Amino acid sequence: MTPVLKEKPFSLRWIKNYGLIIVGAFLIAIGYTLFITPYKIVPGGVYGIAIIIHHVFHLPVGTVALFFNIPITIIGVRVLGPRFGSKTVVGFLFTSFFLDSSAWLLGPDPLKLQNEILMSVIYGGLVIGAGVGLLFRAQASCGGTDMVGMIISKMTRKPVGQMMIFVDSAIVLAGFVVFRDWRIPLFSWTAIFVLGRTVDAVLQGFSYEKCVYIISNEHERIKDIILNNLNRSGTYLNGEGMFRGEPRKVIYTVLNRRELAILKDHIREIDPKAFITVTDGSEILGKGFKSLNDKVDN
Repeated sequence: MTPVLKEKPFSLRWIKNYGLIIVGAFLIAIGYTLFITPYKIVPGGVYGIAIIIHHVFHLPVGTVALFFNIPITIIGVRVLGPRFGSKTVVGFLFTSFFLDSSAWLLGPDPLKLQNEILMSVIYGGLVIGAGVGLLFRAQASCGGTDMVGMIISKMTRKPVGQMMIFVDSAIVLAGFVVFRDWRIPLFSWTAIFVLGRTVDAVLQGFSYEKCVYIISNEHERIKDIILNNLNRSGTYLNGEGMFRGEPRKVIYTVLNRRELAILKDHIREIDPKAFITVTDGSEILGKGFKSLNDKVDN
């Protein structure tokens, strides 16, 4: 396994990453305390298990999660090798501390949103997802069943993503069995979805760039539009038509929404029969966009 790059202790990067871990752990704790735990939502993971045990045996969520995280981390390191290292330990220690502290300070149901559980689930997913995203940016984790999914994947040779979904779904269904409320899995899967999308947004940012593939006999004229009118660049890909086997030039370029609209208008005039494929560019790094160095530094 490839170890995580280590920073020099007390360097600017080290301070920044551990600051992200602390802020992320605090957001996770607040998200659970305010929006998730009071309403028996079980969004998978160790914290989902801890919420079930909390409501059944009245034990603090953070302490229960810590009880599971420590042995899971030890087993995970032995089976998988070092993945997140000390940062993950710091992450789940702070998360557990903030969870129990916030619950003690704010009480069992601070916002009293029983009639607005869906909104609570959405906001909980947003806040927790933001916290998890910050931890991931610091190359850390708040612990949990992601390691369990990796361990099962290694033992069964099944895809890691599938195993994580399996483990989280089993925990969600356990919440349904324990609480005997059909709304629990519905709200829980909604929270998992919102959480996951928020993590992606924190890690990748909000991108408005579009990846464009163009196949046209008028590729030279289209190239001139891209280079001279839009001040963008692109790449020629060599293709071959499947029906006749003739060589084709495929233009690949990345544009924002406004530039794409302009280009489509030009292409309509130049070659109405052009074949255009447009996909969302969730993250574009390189010349003319965000540099890879800036991405890694952030």
